Amino acid sequence: MQNSSITVEYPVHFPDALQTTPDDFEQEARLAMAVKLFEMKRLSSGMAAQLAGMERVPFLMILNQYGVPMQDLDMDELESDLNNA
Repeated sequence: MQNSSITVEYPVHFPDALQTTPDDFEQEARLAMAVKLFEMKRLSSGMAAQLAGMERVPFLMILNQYGVPMQDLDMDELESDLNNA
């Protein structure tokens, strides 16, 4: 599988201001982007996890830290899922 990349410039002092390393800051930014794209329903949980560089289950478990539900179903969707289970 081929990959593409995105380059994001940020001031060199940002990681220090957040009391983190540049590598950890970049990983956190990557995770935040994946979480937001998942929340917007632009990526599935598996695709978002892949973007974040982690497995799907750990990605789903971390969503709560960002205030994002693992599953965002309305009552009709939930009933349909339960009926099909």
